[in-house]
Amino acid sequence: MPDTTTLAPVSPLSHRLLAMNESATIAMVKKARELMAKGIDIINLSFGEPDFQTPQYIKDAAKQALDDGYTFYTPVPGIPELRQAICDKFKRDNQLDFQPNQIVVSTGAKQALANAVLSLVNPGEEVIVFAPYWVSYEEMVKLAEGVPVTLVGTLENEYKVTAAQLEAAITPRTKLIMYSSPCNPTGAVFSREELGEIAEVLARHPQVYALADEIYEYINFVGEHASLAHFEAIKDRVITVNGFSKGYAMTGWRLGYLAARQDIAAACEKMQSQITSGTCSIAQRAGLAALRGGRSSADEMVAAYRRRRDLVLDIVKDIPGFNTPTPSGAFYIFPEVSAYFNRLAPDGSTIATSMDLALYLLNDAHVSAVSGDAFGAPECMRFSTAAADDKLVEAFRRIKASLAKLG
Repeated sequence: MPDTTTLAPVSPLSHRLLAMNESATIAMVKKARELMAKGIDIINLSFGEPDFQTPQYIKDAAKQALDDGYTFYTPVPGIPELRQAICDKFKRDNQLDFQPNQIVVSTGAKQALANAVLSLVNPGEEVIVFAPYWVSYEEMVKLAEGVPVTLVGTLENEYKVTAAQLEAAITPRTKLIMYSSPCNPTGAVFSREELGEIAEVLARHPQVYALADEIYEYINFVGEHASLAHFEAIKDRVITVNGFSKGYAMTGWRLGYLAARQDIAAACEKMQSQITSGTCSIAQRAGLAALRGGRSSADEMVAAYRRRRDLVLDIVKDIPGFNTPTPSGAFYIFPEVSAYFNRLAPDGSTIATSMDLALYLLNDAHVSAVSGDAFGAPECMRFSTAAADDKLVEAFRRIKASLAKLG
């Protein structure tokens, strides 16, 4: 009999779980919080979270819902009046026509994205992911047992993937494309003309669907927001995802939604029915008030985000080795930082990757950021600008000083 006492125990965890990576954003936030718990003054620029409070009228609606006893289960795809308000929003802001049975309200835009991927993608089918991408896109595709195909935009084109790149990447196995605009992490915004060219490519490939993440829609510094679903030839193959966390500073409320062709929406509802059912009743009433209140509060926040973007860009232009394009939306900068690779840190360790650099800045400058590896751009780093002006000034002062120590 062989001696089995030294054999490593077999993990009871599923292969699909072991194949997934932890969210790099959440991982860096965890590390930052661990240091903060030790009394270290960490400036957190790793989380994509507005530092504004949810507008008071939205809070008041939630309080009223509690007072009204609105505390019971809701329909899986959302309460009817919220789904109608979302249709009204699409008509008002995007000139898109949807019916309530095409809307599924979820526990955050992240769940809406996951619902769509799990409802559409079969094992072995390819999903083209525009990179740099939000950290969870590839992991969602892996969970669905699809094959993520990363398509990288160039820095010269603000990291935006072109229609020609997309055409060249499509194969008979391609099922879906995924992208965000305004983009997390780069802040790039697709113009109507650029999306029109992408729509022309998709029109030639009727087996390919599109998942358009528009969660940063209102945080746009260059004018009109463009939606891929606007283009008639492909609108029935576009799933549009949005939510309340960014435009209405409602991150903790966990409220998002998707709009899609009715059979796809029904599939997403079916998926959600077996995982979470309907999202929080109080949050839905708050979201209803948010949409009925228009976007004036969002516009006020956007003015602050624009000022902060310009403030940070003015500072980082004096940091050697930070190649930083000007973001057109969202609240991040995404500099190319490979000039600092293969440098020596004061403790003698080598900065080989952007993750090494992120950890160095966390421990030396006490500033938390996210490495570009997580976004499909390993030569870059993401810094959130959704922080108070004085915090941003101090954070990049520390960063500049720490980078100057690298040999």
